[in-house]
Amino acid sequence: MAESQSTHPATGVCRIGTRGSDLALWQARTIKGMLQELGVDTTVTIIKTRGDKIDNVPFAKLEGKNFFTKELEDAQLDGRVDMAVHSLKDLATDMVPGLTLCAMVGREDPREILLAQPEAIDPDLVQAGDTLPLKKGAKIGTSAARRQGQVRALRPDLEIADLRGNVPTRVNRLREGLYDGILLAHAGVLRLELDLGDLFTKPLDVAAFVPAPAQGMLGIQCRQDDPWQPHLARLDCGEQGLAVAAERSLLNRLDGGCHLPFGVNIEGAGNAWRMEIFLGDDDITRAPLRFTMNGTDPAAMADEAWPRIAAYREG
Repeated sequence: MAESQSTHPATGVCRIGTRGSDLALWQARTIKGMLQELGVDTTVTIIKTRGDKIDNVPFAKLEGKNFFTKELEDAQLDGRVDMAVHSLKDLATDMVPGLTLCAMVGREDPREILLAQPEAIDPDLVQAGDTLPLKKGAKIGTSAARRQGQVRALRPDLEIADLRGNVPTRVNRLREGLYDGILLAHAGVLRLELDLGDLFTKPLDVAAFVPAPAQGMLGIQCRQDDPWQPHLARLDCGEQGLAVAAERSLLNRLDGGCHLPFGVNIEGAGNAWRMEIFLGDDDITRAPLRFTMNGTDPAAMADEAWPRIAAYREG
């Protein structure tokens, strides 16, 4: 399915590839608008990925990586599109040969958000400032290993149930009563401007619940030799990209993807940055690694944090 198509770059139209979810289309159309402001004409082509086709299987049971990106990368390599817009947290750190990450764009709030049915909330826990103020034994929906690991660490009494699907689908499943609460990336909720007035909502501070590497950032990918690359690079966000690059460098060293219970967030500016780290283990009875670090340079902080992460990983 395509909003419009151009068959060859020689037409002077940059062809954007994207997934077809509401959030992915918001992202692609946002980049389309930014490029048009630079005088670049664009079209948007929707490409269905394996992750979109298999939305009823937990991530832990899926083999391999690149669930939401491979088909977009194939479309770039065979010339059907000139670039792809990704949620950068979905894009592998080991880039497919021939492709490059040419810009990081517009990091939205990187926090997680808890959505819950009001009757599932314990007012005493809200008053106490509990991170996950759900009633004892409540069912919380998420398929991400990182989220599951942190829920176990914070609230071992909660029942964790798998939850897949795009953002509106997950919210609807909460409203249907299949879960007492769910966890989402706050960025997606904000970008889609969802009406959540009937639900309890709580953005979770990164110091209490660590997001995925690069959460909230958009990534523009294109062919290494593509003539559009200089134009696309003009959209790069600059300084905030330093933090995301450092986050992704740690994920790359861990050789991790959706199966890895790893969270990292770096925030700051200039020479004042703060890093939050969470790393769980396949053995859920083992206490996770959790620490905070302050520093003057994101890349140097990642290098400094790595020995502690590696030592924990080696067991």
